[in-house]
Amino acid sequence: MSDTLILNGSNLTLEDLYDVVYHGRKVQIDPDVIPRVKAARQVLFDLAATGQPVYGLNHGVGWNKDREFSQDFFEQYNCNLINSHSLGIAPYCSVEEVRAMLCIRLNTALCGCTGISLNILEMYQEFLNRGIHPRVLRRGAVGEGDVSTLPLIGQTIIGEGEVEYHGKIVPSIEALRAEGMEPAILGPKDGLSIASSNAQGESLVVMLVKETEEIIKLSNAIYCMGLEGLNGGLQPLGEAVNAKRGLPGQMRCAADCRRYLQGSYLEQPDPKRALQDPLCYRCGAAINGSVVDALEFVKQYLELQINRTDDNPCILVEENNTSVSPNFETTTLSVGVEMLAIALGHLARSINYRMIKMSGPQFTGLTRFLAPRDGKALGYAQVQDTFSALDAENRLLINPSSVDFFSIEGDIEDHASNLPLVCSRGLQLVDNLRYLVGMEALTAAQAVDLRDNIHLGKYTQIAYDTIREVIPTLSSGRNVFEDIRDPYELVRSGRLLERIGEA
Repeated sequence: MSDTLILNGSNLTLEDLYDVVYHGRKVQIDPDVIPRVKAARQVLFDLAATGQPVYGLNHGVGWNKDREFSQDFFEQYNCNLINSHSLGIAPYCSVEEVRAMLCIRLNTALCGCTGISLNILEMYQEFLNRGIHPRVLRRGAVGEGDVSTLPLIGQTIIGEGEVEYHGKIVPSIEALRAEGMEPAILGPKDGLSIASSNAQGESLVVMLVKETEEIIKLSNAIYCMGLEGLNGGLQPLGEAVNAKRGLPGQMRCAADCRRYLQGSYLEQPDPKRALQDPLCYRCGAAINGSVVDALEFVKQYLELQINRTDDNPCILVEENNTSVSPNFETTTLSVGVEMLAIALGHLARSINYRMIKMSGPQFTGLTRFLAPRDGKALGYAQVQDTFSALDAENRLLINPSSVDFFSIEGDIEDHASNLPLVCSRGLQLVDNLRYLVGMEALTAAQAVDLRDNIHLGKYTQIAYDTIREVIPTLSSGRNVFEDIRDPYELVRSGRLLERIGEA
């Protein structure tokens, strides 16, 4: 495990965040930013002392922005805000998603524009370091600050609600006592600072980015093995021809494919090879490159957002004042995720078409549905029903959701980005792609076997060997359900990608 990650509100990388989320890396608030956290807090106290109206400080939130309350009511009001906003719908977020939420919210609060109590930020830190994971419902936020789900974290901070602790679901007060911690007492604006953040939606984007990076690398490798099963042409992967176009993702994927196919029999001429392959093969690296380009856009704005304030109101320490803020708006990121989902839809469709082509003797010169030559099995005909059903589901998942919202809260909240929903659909799409990549691996390996003793590329050989460890060649009738399930589990486990990466 890496050394403790120092958080300062400005330089959190996705790689560092992955360490915290997946590997339990410890975090620490940078001592150098504590003065600005306290300075922002002091601005609130100064404003409270003068009675100046401030949203979430001495005035209510949403439609209740015209409701004023006194300093004597600060703690009760903030507790009421947390409890009234602790909503959502099952299922619950995973531990990894919650760890990402905690880390992201802690980091954005360290920008010094929130005014939250340092004691509460230290609880975020300790929750991460001690493995106290609040139970947060996954559905129910509309992406304009996840104010209907993140308050569930606030409940656990004040000793209410439930947490996952040492693998068990327990009352938060039980975990706090086990760790010798006291529930927090909420002060000015603390409730709003806990609730009003995009940390949940952004945590789901973090998951989506990681899983997309993994599936695109694996898709490139399986596509290459499929080319070998097809006896396809390598010219579309050439460095010079892709450089003429100049699209970064396309060039990167083509370079990966050239590396995977190093030493393949496809590098040698074959008069039986088609002059040009169907577009799903000929343009495979370019289509996958579109996913990479969309992914880079999402990563750019995600890394920006997790290192900036998204608070409303925004505390301007240098002016000793606050400002009404639009900084919780996540439309750019949400639309970027939808663009990524559309690109993933193109990838999924091209995989489906490659599997259709692979079952046709007119394209491969092999048996129909890749059945064994002796006729002892029917091949992979019915697999087409399954990936066709997944394709129909994918078409629903890539439909835009960011524009679907009501005007609510007394017609005050009349815009939303639906970032959590958009990301959840993207994550389901990636999981469907695990099935599709697994099925393509299944058919590619079968085609390779039917070609008899061909020499595979350096990395496609590793992919083939790993697949054959769990899925034997289809040489007789057997339960094809397992032939779909097992490659999915292989893809999902990360073992196949790990083997390729190790080489």
